[in-house]
Amino acid sequence: MVTIDDIRDAEVRLRGVIRHPPAEESSTLSDLVGRQVFAKPEHLQRTGSFKIRGAYNCIRQIADAGIYTDVVAASAGNHAQGVALASRLSGMSSTIFMPEGASLPKLAATRQYGATVHLGGVDLSECIQTAIAYAKSTGGIYVPPFDDPMVIAGQGTIGLELADEVRSAEVIVVPVGGGGLISGVATAIKALRPEVRIVGVEAAGAASLLSALAAGHPVSLPEVRTMADGIAVGAVSALTYEHVEAYVDDVVTVSEEEISRALLVLLERSKWVVEPAGAVALAALLAGKVEGSGPAVAILSGGNVDPLLLRRLIEHGLSAAGRYLILRVVLDDRPGSLATLTDALARLHVNVIEVEHHRSGALVAIAEVEVVMIVETRDAAHHDEIVAQLCEKGFQATALV
Repeated sequence: MVTIDDIRDAEVRLRGVIRHPPAEESSTLSDLVGRQVFAKPEHLQRTGSFKIRGAYNCIRQIADAGIYTDVVAASAGNHAQGVALASRLSGMSSTIFMPEGASLPKLAATRQYGATVHLGGVDLSECIQTAIAYAKSTGGIYVPPFDDPMVIAGQGTIGLELADEVRSAEVIVVPVGGGGLISGVATAIKALRPEVRIVGVEAAGAASLLSALAAGHPVSLPEVRTMADGIAVGAVSALTYEHVEAYVDDVVTVSEEEISRALLVLLERSKWVVEPAGAVALAALLAGKVEGSGPAVAILSGGNVDPLLLRRLIEHGLSAAGRYLILRVVLDDRPGSLATLTDALARLHVNVIEVEHHRSGALVAIAEVEVVMIVETRDAAHHDEIVAQLCEKGFQATALV
């Protein structure tokens, strides 16, 4: 088990290496959640995530021991960048295995930090096995993304900072993948501020910690499906499970729609680009899944998101937030009918994004046509309002989404 002294030692080791983005209250997030919300913006950390903390704390100690010269790791992206930079700063080489579908910006950044990258494996678990075998065969040392006391201690320095930065905190909400971050943060907070609750948040499609808690031991998920690749981990380790059992008060899950909504809120209202894994703590708060009404801290754990994926995430978030309506309208098949519909929507101040006009193949009468439209809306309640007003004007209108 990692101790508070291990975390304090890590804090000393990280001086001059990491940034210290302070947790700050957001009035916008507080209004949306209905309680005072502080955000710890680790997406502004070096390498774009908290991972540099644990990676450097571990690799610096390996370098000082003088036994190994090459660090080996496996990662979907954030741990890879942390290991690559930490190795370079410590005078060591690094070899990193990443899944075939790894984000291109994360891949490029890892190489720019000086790592040799091998792509292969359908998921992180396969990459981890390959990396461990490679380290054994080449005489390198494998640095896990979460299953290591030195890595956990480095992540725990966030807890030291939060203990001072948010003295009023009732709860700290932490993203969970393999469990390294929550293990370190919980260890620090429970040593310094035991009255503060620690709540972990997993993606519903990657709930390995909840599954482990239900079974009483770590288990491997048969499948992991989530847009939050940074926490798409099939199993927590025995080490992180032990820390969670000792120090964590609750674990909840969030859906893909809830993650999308949180990401969109951070982008639109806070002007922060945060990756899906980094937004899950806020997602849980926005969804009302964190008990209590006192001040809450959301750790925004990373901001490394592919711009192409970000575009799709924004569209998904807009849909989840009720900002799009897919509308089906049946019209008389005669000239001017479509113009009448668009004129009615214009009078309702509704912007039309896309129109599909179906005559053949549609489930309508001979003298009718089907029009499917995507229109912009304010929120989900606005959907019902638009449909009702169109029906009042004599249109056969229904909402598809």
